[in-house]
Formats: sequence, C-alpha cells, structure tokens
Amino acid sequence: MRRHGKIVNRYHIPYVLARQEKLCIKAIEARHIDHTAWPEVPGVAYTTDLEGMLDDPEVDIVEVTTPSDLHFEMAKKALEVGKHVTVDKPFSATAAPAREFFDLASAEGVTVQCYQNRRFDSDFLMARQVLASGRLGHVFEVVTSYDYWRPRMLAGKPLDVVSQAAYGHASHCLDQLISWFGMPDHWRGEFRQLQGEGMANDYFDYDLYYDDLGLKATAQDNYSTAFPRPSFALYGDRGAYIKWDKDQQERDLKHFYLPSGHDDFGLDAPGQWGTLRYEDAEGLHEERVSSVRSNYSQWYDALYETVAHGVPQLVTPEETMMQMRILEESARQLR
Repeated sequence: MRRHGKIVNRYHIPYVLARQEKLCIKAIEARHIDHTAWPEVPGVAYTTDLEGMLDDPEVDIVEVTTPSDLHFEMAKKALEVGKHVTVDKPFSATAAPAREFFDLASAEGVTVQCYQNRRFDSDFLMARQVLASGRLGHVFEVVTSYDYWRPRMLAGKPLDVVSQAAYGHASHCLDQLISWFGMPDHWRGEFRQLQGEGMANDYFDYDLYYDDLGLKATAQDNYSTAFPRPSFALYGDRGAYIKWDKDQQERDLKHFYLPSGHDDFGLDAPGQWGTLRYEDAEGLHEERVSSVRSNYSQWYDALYETVAHGVPQLVTPEETMMQMRILEESARQLR
C-alpha cells in the first residue's frame, strides 16, 4: 500500500486485517511516514523505499491509494515488475491510460482492477434483492443518490475534474449500476458547477438506458442538498422501494468502530430499513425490509480468489472502460 493517510487507514487496512487467514499487509510505502495521525499496524513494515518494496518477492499485490494524479505512475511501476494491482477510484483520468493498464497487466500475466468496495454497500445489495424478488413487477426506473450537505466543502475552489464530484462519487454510482445491469445502450450525463464557470464540479446527473430491459437507471449527486434524496429508489408497475440511508460502514469507520470483533459493524438500525410498497392479487402491501449484512472485506475475499486461485477478477476491464468512457465524455461539458 502507498500513502499512510486516511484512505489506506480507513478504507483498506481494517478490511484486510479482518481477513488475516487469507491476506496480510507486508509493507506500507509513502513519501513521508507519520505515525502521529494513525496508529502503526503491528508487524507491518513502513517504508519510503518504493523500489525496495516492489522488488520484494513476498509482495504479490500492490494497492495504489495515492492522490489521483499519481495513480498512473504508481500502478504502471507495479505492473511492470509483475505485481497484481488494485487502484483506488478514480481508476484514471481518461480511458487511454486505463486501457494501457489492462494491456500491460495482460502482457505481464497479472491483474489490475479498480477498488470498487461499494459493490458491497448494504443499501445497494438490498436494492438488488428487492428487484430480484419480482414483487415490483416490471421495474422501469432505478435511482441512486450520493448527496451531501457540504456547501462550504468546495466553496471558492477552482475546477479539478478528477478530484471532485463526478470522478469522486460517480465512480461509485456508475460502477454499481454497470455491475448490476451491464453496459448501457446509451446514456445522458450532466455535470454542473453550482458556483459558476471555472469553479468546482459539485453536481452530476447520469441517466443510463437499457433498451431491452425497458429501464432507465439514474445516478445523481450534489454537495448542496440539505434534505438528501433516497440512497436508492426503485419504481415498477406493481410497486416501489425506497431506502433513505446509505450503507453505515463509513459512519462506523469515522468513529474508529472497526469490523474485526464487532458483529454489528455497519449494521442498519430498524429505523433505517427500506420501505417496500407493492400490489398483488391480495391487495396493496407495505412493509419495512431489513437490510442485508455486508462488509467491504468481501472485496478482499474476491481479490484473494483471483490471485490465489485464478478466479476472474470482480471488476472486469470492460466495466471499468465503460465507466471511464462515460466520465471522460461527460467531463467535456465542464468549463
């Protein structure tokens, strides 16, 4: 792993440590090592020597958790020495370097994929279960929202496409929809800069259309939503499902409540369950639907199976290339 900061300590280390029977952290490399902000993980080597870490034959997988502008440089170095690589979102700035990653990995006989941990968000998995149940009939619209009330977070900040809303959060939402429904037949994307031209991208709205399914899947987000929209909303010709709250793992991590040793980690309270309303031959029904149990360590379960046993990688190159194509084409709207 690279970069001894929030991302690696909050979204990676706890989930690897919960799978120590499969994976272990050999080393964490960063340009500067600071143990004052985050505690040192016992048994892990902390180093500023990237080349030395990459030369270590005991290192099978390199996770790139650097700022976005360093993703290409770091991932390429690791692939060139035959390491399996995962790259934090956004995978790359454009489709061209993404394709180079996949071609290089294929040539070296290794894998590279984007760290799409939110495929294991409980709200996403529960929405999938509800749709699969058939109780909504023909589902013609699915909407996922990633809203925040953070109007000052990007206040006064200039445009930086790869580090702001579209690439930062749409990377999650688009991946969820593409992994669920496949490649869209066509799409419409809208990026906005609520502070005006030249300023930060703080709003996106995507519509993905699946003609054979008769479905429109929408991913939306903005940083100025005092009343956030539902995390997931499904609409069918026999009913609807609404889930207001997003997955709780991030909330628990922010309070240093970790997955290891806590059976209730990331678990929704009953008041956070989704609401299902549908009609059948017996009439109209409404019920609360308990949330599915989930954990981002499941990402590492899949990674282990790929590296140790040759199981196809969880996030396919085709899925990532489609996402990069959508992001890159839509970003041209920004000025």
